[in-house]
Amino acid sequence: MPLLFINRGMKDNLFRNKVVVITGASGGVGRATAWEFAKQGAKLALIARSPKQLEGAKKEVEQYGGTAITIVADVADAAAIEAAAEQTERELGPIDVWVNNAMNSVFAPIKDITPEEYKRVTEVTYLGTVYGAMAALRRMRQRNKGSIVFVGSALAYRGIPLQSAYCGAKHGIQGFYDSLRTELLHDKSNIKTCMVQLPALNTTQFKWVLNKLPKKPRPMGKVYQPEVAARGIVFAAAHNRRELYIGYPTYEAIIGDKLASWYADIVLARTGVKGQQTDEPIEPGRKDSVWEPVPEDMGTYGDFGQQATNRSFTLWASINRGYIYVILSLALVAIVIYIVT
Repeated sequence: MPLLFINRGMKDNLFRNKVVVITGASGGVGRATAWEFAKQGAKLALIARSPKQLEGAKKEVEQYGGTAITIVADVADAAAIEAAAEQTERELGPIDVWVNNAMNSVFAPIKDITPEEYKRVTEVTYLGTVYGAMAALRRMRQRNKGSIVFVGSALAYRGIPLQSAYCGAKHGIQGFYDSLRTELLHDKSNIKTCMVQLPALNTTQFKWVLNKLPKKPRPMGKVYQPEVAARGIVFAAAHNRRELYIGYPTYEAIIGDKLASWYADIVLARTGVKGQQTDEPIEPGRKDSVWEPVPEDMGTYGDFGQQATNRSFTLWASINRGYIYVILSLALVAIVIYIVT
């Protein structure tokens, strides 16, 4: 694909010396997103619960050319997130970008999930996002500038079996985001917002989420490397797009559900349970991070790298949609001239 289009859509130094906060920055999408901002020379505040994993992420940020502080905090604690925002501005300066990425989940049928587990996933994934947005807005409103990115999912629109707690939380984020977006528009605010809807990704979540299935969990359908999501998140932080869909499966799930949700019910009932499990039995004594972070640094990637792709044509097309519109318009004009003459 033409490098010109990529550079036009993603300026290499747009976030140089900008202050960026990322929740859930110790692994997966959050950690890969930190790399992308670091490549542009950003100053990062990395928030998560595990000091060891945060230190690993910080070292990588520095290797990519950025600077970082680490803040150990649970996003489900509103006071802790407010304190993290205060520390960020005290040590790095005014917050320019806040990325709400932290999440947790349980892989299990609804009948096997306890009320306490539902509450915990909701507090981390949904309320953690709300608390992050509130902390960012308290500071950005005073300056009438900044950018808040909500890391969503195709599952924010289309629930699937075995992930009811996570799907419910992501649906909640979608509703909260709709309200926030309209309020900012009403206030004629200059604060940018975007919700980035993600496909299946090869991240560490499949290693550390609570799993009550007999087999190891796996991402369903086409799988992307976390850098694809990270590039979309960085682009979203610079633009006031309402939403950004990443990957063809995200379009398929969201648009398909709008057109024929009954058909998605049938397909997912038939394929969704087996499709989210490998053939490998779950290992005994497996640790999970619902209540406490796993002790070791698991890095950024899951175990599905061989089947994951590192590019998305739909993301490229969305980033460069202005060029595509121009090309299509010129082609249409050429066709009309050809027909007329």
